[in-house]
Amino acid sequence: MSNFTDGYWWSPDGLRLHYRDYDGGSDGRPPLLCLPGLTRNARDFEPLAQRLAGEWRLICPEMRGRGESAQAKDPMTYVPFNYLQDISRLLGDLAITRFVAVGTSLGGFITMLIAATHREWLAGALLNDIGPTLEQAGLARIRAQVGTGQSHPSWVHAARALEEANRDIYPAYGLEQWLAMAKRLYRLNSGGRIVLDYDMRIAEPLRVAGAEGGVDMWPAMAAFCGIPALILRGERSDILSVETAERMVRDMGGGAELVTVKNVGHAPVLDEPEAARAIDQLLARVLHG
Repeated sequence: MSNFTDGYWWSPDGLRLHYRDYDGGSDGRPPLLCLPGLTRNARDFEPLAQRLAGEWRLICPEMRGRGESAQAKDPMTYVPFNYLQDISRLLGDLAITRFVAVGTSLGGFITMLIAATHREWLAGALLNDIGPTLEQAGLARIRAQVGTGQSHPSWVHAARALEEANRDIYPAYGLEQWLAMAKRLYRLNSGGRIVLDYDMRIAEPLRVAGAEGGVDMWPAMAAFCGIPALILRGERSDILSVETAERMVRDMGGGAELVTVKNVGHAPVLDEPEAARAIDQLLARVLHG
């Protein structure tokens, strides 16, 4: 396991939030700001950190209500604009003004908001299986699953539950991979049960009437012009369609590469061979132009 330190910062509305900080080299390259998906936490980027930490600094924040970050008093603050404000405060505290954003799902949406509001921060960007248009089938699946966690008596039971719910997303996974994913998504509670590591109330904003409308992020694609960018799409994704991904490449002005991760749905874990090669190429572009 790569070495990291735990860090904490305060949100604008007074929540104590947590991040992991993996050491990088001393050559001045920009850090990777790793932004996780809706129900994920800093551990979601362990596979990436195992490969890149030491060479690259990785900062992995946990959004409010996830992992070691405090839960919000008002569940309606579990929305992207609040996450952006929280992340902006962290960047200010760390005096980071330029970074490579690595955004999975919700984290990719936050990356789009960063491009729209603070383009100058981005030395590069990875949008992992997310775009301005989301497929309704995938949204329905997520709404049905989020906030309905059960507890399990052992890690193997948690892994089997993950497999049952997600075997169409990762059809090639065996028990070892499901166990590794379970340990990234679940935690051991004070009663000795294995539970999902997020506030179940993060589902509440998703169930508000009209929530699926959201903000039109297509205009933000132009903000990525001239910035090294990578779009990863799971071949089996029910969130990001081929048509949306291809339009993103066009709207981003030719600076983006689209790579499909074979036999994976929403979302790639970033340790797949296609993903690893594409990430290495993106980082080489960041360093050398």
